[in-house]
Amino acid sequence: MTAPVSATAPQNPTPGPARRHGRRATLVIGLTLTALVVVVAAVSLVWLPYPLTDISGGRLSAPSLAHPLGTDRLGRDLLSQLMVGARIALTVGAGAVMIAAVLGTTIGLAAAFARPWLDDTLSAGLDVVIAFPVLLLAMLVVAVQGPSLGSAILAIGLAMSAVVARLTRILSRRVLQEQFVTAARTSGTRTVGIVWHHILPNIAPTLAVALALQFGVAVLAEASLSYLGLGAPPPNASWGRMLQEAQGTVLTAPVGAIAPGVAVIVLVLGVNFLADGLRDVTDPTRRRSR
Repeated sequence: MTAPVSATAPQNPTPGPARRHGRRATLVIGLTLTALVVVVAAVSLVWLPYPLTDISGGRLSAPSLAHPLGTDRLGRDLLSQLMVGARIALTVGAGAVMIAAVLGTTIGLAAAFARPWLDDTLSAGLDVVIAFPVLLLAMLVVAVQGPSLGSAILAIGLAMSAVVARLTRILSRRVLQEQFVTAARTSGTRTVGIVWHHILPNIAPTLAVALALQFGVAVLAEASLSYLGLGAPPPNASWGRMLQEAQGTVLTAPVGAIAPGVAVIVLVLGVNFLADGLRDVTDPTRRRSR
């Protein structure tokens, strides 16, 4: 007879202090990097060094006290554009994640409660959508709607909703097999009550981590759309558009390309570290191993 788990070697040994500090560091780094971008975006709402339409700085000026990051080929201040780009990146990321969360969760729950044939149909459709890159689907939607900030948010949100829907379906079906859900059904609890009181509370932590990761995907997709000229139109400044405009002068004025590139890296790394830290906090198996 196989020995019980308690009689064998522990499967989740208590990690040492270095590992615990590493997990805390991941969450702290993620919060710090993300908060940095949020603060810059918040400041841009009330103050900018120069208006985005101000071209009095001179073409491709080097960094100076008047222009800490220099100017672009039209004489516009790069720091001002970078600050507005942070606001646009966060707006697109948050909006796209909200659309993906609402639409994806609704479809996933519907698939989890659907009859087998309908569940199989929805699952096959989700697999087909997921097979296409997010950027490609977003480009198709923007091509129909026309380039704008709203179109970018809608396109990226719709493209990411399939991933959220599949995860919601998988998690919901696992919860539906639990005994407490069977007991709730036996007691006469309706489907809405089961979803609200049993399914959503149990799948919310995992969905939160997944949505945090999708936020980073949305930021990269928005930068890519703007780089291709399918994002927010001028005079809006986005990091992707800054990269596109600086590619011709990268050798003579490298700051114009380095600054938005570093900004994208900081935000994406920040939300990914934050997601990893949230997973450590919300995952019961990881909590027990601390």
